[in-house]
Amino acid sequence: MTSSAAVLERTFDAVIFDNDGTLVDSSASVERSWVRWAREHGIDPERLRGFHGMPAAAIIEQVGPHLEARDALARIEELEIADVTGIVALPGVLEAIAVLSGAEPPTPFAIATSATRALAETRLAAAGIDVPAGFVTVEDVERGKPHPDPFLLAAERLGVDPARALVCEDAPSGIDAARAAGCTVLAVTTTTTTNELARADLVVGSLADVAFAAVDGRVRVALR
Repeated sequence: MTSSAAVLERTFDAVIFDNDGTLVDSSASVERSWVRWAREHGIDPERLRGFHGMPAAAIIEQVGPHLEARDALARIEELEIADVTGIVALPGVLEAIAVLSGAEPPTPFAIATSATRALAETRLAAAGIDVPAGFVTVEDVERGKPHPDPFLLAAERLGVDPARALVCEDAPSGIDAARAAGCTVLAVTTTTTTNELARADLVVGSLADVAFAAVDGRVRVALR
């Protein structure tokens, strides 16, 4: 971990959130869907470990290169969209979004996810989170996480310099993507251990452990 001062002692022009594992708890749905998908295709579910935060197409390429990629991707998306049981907003998320969206002027924020638009919208709706104007899905970029493209595009859509944006992530691949984009990173240990998130500027348990404050269209973060 680098110095927490990179997060706590400055203001940011925008916040870019990852979705699964950062805003919404979809872990049970994800596991059920991918295990079912793996078994349907004769793949040992144990081979799915270590891919959290990566686009589904990249996972399929790694564990099922023998499969017809388009059909395999369509099937896993079908399973995931159909399974919203237990999907909820993670601690502190609704409060953080309320602070950003309710400020005057509003503080720009976006969501950059490795999921498709249809799947991300389904999970956000299940968790009671509105889709923000700044919304980047895997379909919007040529390269997904761990490449920087999702965060670069999110910053561009918000009209901010990536170096002035705070990314909130829960996965090493997302941290790598944010770092490559030049963003500061706040990581949450909702799905990953602290050691695995050590490349972030600040690691906390969840967004409930920090307080977002809007300041003249920008945002500051403090530990609770």
